[in-house]
Amino acid sequence: MSDWMIYGANGYTGQLIAKQAAQLGLHPILAGRREGMIAELARQLGLEKRIFSLDQPDAIDRAMAGVKLVLNCAGPFSATSQPMIAACLRQRSHYLDITGEINAFEFAHGKHTAAHAAGIVLCPGVGFDVIPTDCVAAALKSAMPDATELVLGFSSKSRLSPGTAKTSVEGMAHGGKVRKNGQITTVPFAFKTRQIDFGDGDTHAVTIPWGDIATAFYSTGVPNIEVFMSMPPKMISQIRRLNWIRPVLGVGVVQRLLKTLIERRIQGPNEANRKSAPTWVWGEVRNAYGQTKTARIRTANGYQLTIDGSLYVVQQLLAEPSVPGGYYTPSLLLGPALVESLPGSGKLEISDT
Repeated sequence: MSDWMIYGANGYTGQLIAKQAAQLGLHPILAGRREGMIAELARQLGLEKRIFSLDQPDAIDRAMAGVKLVLNCAGPFSATSQPMIAACLRQRSHYLDITGEINAFEFAHGKHTAAHAAGIVLCPGVGFDVIPTDCVAAALKSAMPDATELVLGFSSKSRLSPGTAKTSVEGMAHGGKVRKNGQITTVPFAFKTRQIDFGDGDTHAVTIPWGDIATAFYSTGVPNIEVFMSMPPKMISQIRRLNWIRPVLGVGVVQRLLKTLIERRIQGPNEANRKSAPTWVWGEVRNAYGQTKTARIRTANGYQLTIDGSLYVVQQLLAEPSVPGGYYTPSLLLGPALVESLPGSGKLEISDT
């Protein structure tokens, strides 16, 4: 009998995490709302399964009996994190997920007091969203305690999974995001561009509404935060055109059409692509005197880092049950060196610029 659960084990990333967990000799309960794929995966891996949806609290509570920790891999997390966190609070189970959604982070942070009282850890974002960038942010804050501006970013040639693509489509309705003077602020798509050397040479980059707009503020207290991603100029121009049609991007029929196209055309990176497409992560802080520091680290492919990172946090949390309850970012839970502990990661280097 296992005491932890992967919910959404039938998804692209959930399956990869479940398979690696089994290879490591771990025994998660595989769970989700669709029995077919869950049952087959459980049979292949010799693991227990539980089938339930998140729209019936009583059913969730029965399915979570004896579960000490849930790793939620079922997106969109704007829909799944709230009922699952509520269940974890009732059942006094730790909650982890692999979200990169700003609203999901904000909801979890809002439950800090309740989690502290229940003695459970809420730590969303234990994958590529947001372990490496969060660790870079925390390390830079330590190197420059008086920083007032934080810029983060990454570069990768990895393909997207269907779930990541669908989450991006959902986010289109909300526009770009930055944090300004401590507040999350809506800005146009492709709000800013700049040339950045992420570690693999100068490249064009553009602002994106990444999860660190929420989490890096809680990890560092820096009031002004932006996140960039490398992107070809032609694609940046295409994204800017979306500003003209943003009002219709949140319409139900448009969302359904875009997600249907994703299901038909996107399969996610295969093992060869994950092995051949590492990620370069970068960050920069500035203080009121104009002094700056820059950080860089090379990591494994984002999806592989999500597999390794989520399972690492699971094992650490189960091995250390006395962690005080509350909301955590990955770096607040396990320190800025967490990213360096993961397979495929280099050393996090900080320099004056």
